[in-house]
Amino acid sequence: MCGILGVMASEPVNQLLYDGLMVLQHRGQDAAGIATASDWSFHLHKRPGLVRDVFHTRDMRALRGNWGIAHCRYPTAGSSSSLSEAQPFYVNSPFGITLAHNGNLVNSVELRRQMFEQDLRHINTNSDSEVLINVFAHELEAMARGPMLDTSAIFSAVAGVYRRCHGAYAVIAMIAGYGLLAFRDPNGIRPLVLGRKHNAGIDEYLIASESVALDTLGYEMIGDVDPGEAIFVDLQRRLYRTQCAEKTQLAPCIFEYVYLARPDSVIDGVSVYETRLRMGETLAEKVRTLLPIEEIDVVIPIPDSSRPSAMQLAAVLNISYREGFVKNRYVGRTFIMPGQAVRKKSVLQKLNTVAHEFSGRNVLLVDDSIVRGTTSREIVEMARLAGAKKVYFASAAPPVRYPNVYGIDMPTRGELIATGRDEAEICQEIAADGLVYQDLQALKHSVAVLNSRIGLFDASCFDGHYITGDVTPEYLNSIETLRHETRQADAELTDAPGRALDNPQLSLDLP
Repeated sequence: MCGILGVMASEPVNQLLYDGLMVLQHRGQDAAGIATASDWSFHLHKRPGLVRDVFHTRDMRALRGNWGIAHCRYPTAGSSSSLSEAQPFYVNSPFGITLAHNGNLVNSVELRRQMFEQDLRHINTNSDSEVLINVFAHELEAMARGPMLDTSAIFSAVAGVYRRCHGAYAVIAMIAGYGLLAFRDPNGIRPLVLGRKHNAGIDEYLIASESVALDTLGYEMIGDVDPGEAIFVDLQRRLYRTQCAEKTQLAPCIFEYVYLARPDSVIDGVSVYETRLRMGETLAEKVRTLLPIEEIDVVIPIPDSSRPSAMQLAAVLNISYREGFVKNRYVGRTFIMPGQAVRKKSVLQKLNTVAHEFSGRNVLLVDDSIVRGTTSREIVEMARLAGAKKVYFASAAPPVRYPNVYGIDMPTRGELIATGRDEAEICQEIAADGLVYQDLQALKHSVAVLNSRIGLFDASCFDGHYITGDVTPEYLNSIETLRHETRQADAELTDAPGRALDNPQLSLDLP
């Protein structure tokens, strides 16, 4: 899960891209980067850290031009937190390309081998995004007519990417001297939306991971980029769009609606907020059958993603809804943090109880999901220390039993509390007095009922069915091994005295 943004405007875009990244910060807190273009030059700045810490006045001044792309990074399976894997990525041939990617390629190892043996391209990091930009560059070179490029060649190159790259990818790229390109994988796993704004009679275009970026930056939403579709905006701000994949289906990641996306976003025509309300309604009916609701005094959400579900559940069950936790908004989202020890420590820094809401009461805590269980166990303990008599727990999502390989950081089966445990055992692990999970079919219905076009979902973390059809046990084992090795390497670098970052400012001038 990352946040990506691209804009073609008539005025300088550095501030607009920065503001857009701030809105998408929830999608990645590991690193951030912006690339802009003026004449034939790319200007690129990227570093590890939050958006507000990566960019300073001197950096913004160097990001010249009326079009550009931006990225906030969230590391995925086997990736490193080093500067070398921050995005956007850049290649200088053909034409010069910068690219930002949200998702994860499941055949990156095979593609890397092809790059070396067949395409004669060198991949310098472990990032599948670097693999992707080189695949696209190779396909573009094959389709170009010498030094000239047209939209037909660009779309043919995207079709080549679709034939070769498997997995989840929403992509925004710049081609020096030509324009802005965006495309979404044939299954539409990761979101991508298109917006337009009229500025003094001129059409300007913005492409982003979530519609909330369009809203806050003053762009009218045209719609979602379809699975297998490519969109190109040239330097005269003319928009072209075409279907480039041979076979497509709309199968968005259902975890976007559960947790990843902001509630004020609309993804594939579906309001995230409304789906979370519906999740609360269906969860309430299951709670009614499994828990002694007459004994429950209050429903309390775990902020922030679970609030709509908890609010609706309380209304359906006619139980008082209260805010019992106060969140420190200057601590990162615990789900995105690397390692159990850091995650456990962060819970106490991130949340504090309003003791009055717990003291002497039987409480029902509602969370959006339970992934590793560490946070849930800590929160149950906090509720008891605040004076709760009994603590029940409800999850708006089903048990997470399988690793996600399409860009969400849950690849290790041993880290998932639901792997190999039934609900009674999970309840015991988190030390709750009762536990209720959402049913998967109810979750799917909560989203699908709002858009009849969505007949499938990637719900692989819940049911183990991988929508691309090519995820093997061997692949799952390999990413777990790579993840372990990467963690060890990062730990060694972190502990090394005198560690220095590479030069974070890159200015790329093309002939």
